[in-house]
Amino acid sequence: MKQLALLILIVLLAAVLTGCAPAKPEDTSLKIALIPVLDVIPVFIAQQNGYFAEQGIQVEGIPVKSAQERDVLIQTGQTDGMLTDLISTGLFNKDSVKVKAVYTTRRSYPNAPVFRVLAGPKTDIKSPTDLKGVPIGISQNTVIEYLTDRILEAEGLQRSDIAVVEVSAIPVRYEQLLNGNLKAATLPDPLAQAALTAGAKLVVDDSKYASESQSVLSFRLETLKAKPNTVKKFLVAWEKAVKELNAHPEKYQSVLIEQGRVPKSIENSYKMPPFPERGVPTAAEVADVVKWLREKGLVGREIPYADMVDSSFLPK
Repeated sequence: MKQLALLILIVLLAAVLTGCAPAKPEDTSLKIALIPVLDVIPVFIAQQNGYFAEQGIQVEGIPVKSAQERDVLIQTGQTDGMLTDLISTGLFNKDSVKVKAVYTTRRSYPNAPVFRVLAGPKTDIKSPTDLKGVPIGISQNTVIEYLTDRILEAEGLQRSDIAVVEVSAIPVRYEQLLNGNLKAATLPDPLAQAALTAGAKLVVDDSKYASESQSVLSFRLETLKAKPNTVKKFLVAWEKAVKELNAHPEKYQSVLIEQGRVPKSIENSYKMPPFPERGVPTAAEVADVVKWLREKGLVGREIPYADMVDSSFLPK
């Protein structure tokens, strides 16, 4: 009996000591996949100005050449987060939750569109209705196709009126529009503005459609669970960089030209766009993206808002 009592005492003591053991400190490092678009500029400003260091975190930006390369890094756990959009976030979560958007990084503004539907220099296309049945160069199953559909529908076209052709590489799409191989194309700024300077015609842009046009920071679910405080600190530094950019855009023109891939033809005229401060996509915005994904047959389930967005990481 004495031996049994001693054994029980030892087990209880071990349990108490285990409970008192200090918790493993949270990993304060993050790897972020960065596609070559100007939406990622706050990362470079935060790094350059020491905002990440102020928060006591280490952030490594991983440059990627395409969304496909970015997605592979997320899928294989080689990066923690990414600059992306709601279409990509929905595709990741088509079967179960893999990533969540925690911050809206870019939106269109009245004088600062993100995407433009353009017509070629030698076409007679002047308005959205002129695009009925005209193949528009896009990258299929992406935010560019989603925006093309939604903007043209809002401008009066029926879904059956909208024709598209796959030209996934944006620089190739730009060249084909200008050389006449494409009558129309949807392009992001600043390349869209360069196309206008080279003779392309503006048909419509997303400046009136901010609810459809946005990019987001999305993180792997594993990262959000394992490094919640680090992600929160990352967003504090991001937001500080955004405020600095919005207050002094001219100060960072060289960063815009380099990291935003501004073509030489508009280096002197293209200005830093405004960046949105603290916020996440709304339930209505997410619902519309999920509806579009389901209509396209890209996802089979009704993805709940909570599976797509988590606002709890926003700076307080």
